[in-house]
Amino acid sequence: MKTLKKLFGGIELTWPKLIVAAVAAGVFTAAMAIIPIFQNTSFIAITATFEVWILFGILIIMNSKSNLDAALKCFVFFLISQPLVYLIQVPFSWQGWGLFGYYIYWAIWTVLCFPMGYVGYWMKKDKWWGYLILLPMIGLTAYSYLAYFSDFQFAMPRYVLISLFCACAMILYPVAIFENKRIRRVGAAVGGALVVALTILCLLNPPVYSTEIMGNGEEHHFDDSYTAYLADGKYGDVQIRYEDGVEEYMLHADFRHAGDTVLTIVSPSGEKEEYDLHIERNKYELTKR
Repeated sequence: MKTLKKLFGGIELTWPKLIVAAVAAGVFTAAMAIIPIFQNTSFIAITATFEVWILFGILIIMNSKSNLDAALKCFVFFLISQPLVYLIQVPFSWQGWGLFGYYIYWAIWTVLCFPMGYVGYWMKKDKWWGYLILLPMIGLTAYSYLAYFSDFQFAMPRYVLISLFCACAMILYPVAIFENKRIRRVGAAVGGALVVALTILCLLNPPVYSTEIMGNGEEHHFDDSYTAYLADGKYGDVQIRYEDGVEEYMLHADFRHAGDTVLTIVSPSGEKEEYDLHIERNKYELTKR
């Protein structure tokens, strides 16, 4: 607990330290986006969603000396780190400088960091309304938890780290930020209830990636007299069905787990066509054997 309190308010956050931290955060985030081994893992989350950046923002606020100090340091931290993320990626991306088109979204949030940092500093007053200031940040973290726990279900054990991070953050932020015991207890209870509720919601609604794998045409020929199946049923189900919208037979898939399997299509005469199938949360790769 002492270490937690030291982190959330016991650091002398000088401007040189802030700038070094901003550069380090930008370099780390760019590396996660560039290095292939980190794709489709918990480490890619920092490149796309808010939860880790919310932690950075809270740490800056809690270690600042005034409302203005918190506002300026939050703004400068994101002003340095976010453009650096895209700048480092430019030589490695087919989009080149076009990557900065995505920065517009983060630029808006960078500007908003000034008022958010200013208001966020009032959490240090240790009042109930300080917890209300924290709630939107817990809400954004909860939204990330919902998405990443669903991804974890689909591709376990991947995304387990970011799911645990979000769950712990929702519970521990009030404990780390406030001294008032009632605020800490109620805040931790609310965070814990959110984790339980969102976990149950995900378990009751397991993720399914529904898509059309192929259609009857020049490259593939099949109709409802053909059958199709996956080598391992845990990855989902496939079926050939007629789609009125395109007026053609399509091979439809409902994927339920990421991984590699074999898709087999069988003709009425018993001839088989086999395909290696690689499944991810929102995409797949199909290669004929």
